[in-house]
Amino acid sequence: QFVFHTYTTGFAFLNGNGTAKAEEYSIQEKQIFYGLGAISYAACVGALPLVFVNRYALSSSLMQLVVRRLLPAPLLGLTSAFTVAVVRSPEFEHGIEVMDRNGKVVGVSRKAGEKAVKETALSRGVLFGTTFFLPAVLTHFVQRAKLVKTSRSLAAVRMLLVTSVLAGMLPVSLSMFPQCGEIKRADLEPEILSSTEETELFYNRGI
Repeated sequence: QFVFHTYTTGFAFLNGNGTAKAEEYSIQEKQIFYGLGAISYAACVGALPLVFVNRYALSSSLMQLVVRRLLPAPLLGLTSAFTVAVVRSPEFEHGIEVMDRNGKVVGVSRKAGEKAVKETALSRGVLFGTTFFLPAVLTHFVQRAKLVKTSRSLAAVRMLLVTSVLAGMLPVSLSMFPQCGEIKRADLEPEILSSTEETELFYNRGI
C-alpha cells in the first residue's frame, strides 16, 4: 500500500498544472509534506480491512470474501483519488492559468483549478478502483468453478486479469476528461470576467 501510493502520488505531483509551483518554491515543499501525509493516511486506510479481520479473527467465508477480495479495490480507488486531491491542493488554493482559444493567458482561476483536480482525482479513482475490483470478482468465480487446480495457476490467472483490465482501463481513464479542459466564462471569478469576452476558456488539467 505504501509503495503503491508513493508512486501514484509522486506521479500526480510531477504531472499536475505548473502554475502554482512556478510562482513559489515553498509551494513545492508544501506539496511534498501534503503528499507524505496523504501517502501515510491512504496506506493505513488500505490496510485497515486486513487488520480488522486478523484482530477479531473473522473467519466466515462471506466476511473473508468481502474484506479480502471486494472491499480493498473500492478503498484503493477512493484513496487514490484522495492522494491526487491532497498533493494537487495548491491548484485550487492558488489557482491555475486559464487561456482563450488562441492560447493567450487571461488570468489565474481557483475555480478552474478545483475543476481540474476533481476531474483528475475522479479518473484516477475509476482507473485503480476498477482495475482491482473486476479481477477480484472474476478470480472468485474462477475459484468457485474450480477452473484452476493449483495456487500458482490461480496467481497467474489473477495477474493476467489485472494486467488485462489495467490495459483496458488506462485509455478509458485518460479519455474521461480532455487534457485541455474547458470552463464556462460564467463559472469564473469576477476579475477574469472583466478581462475577456470569451464564452469558454481553457486550462491544462494535468494527468
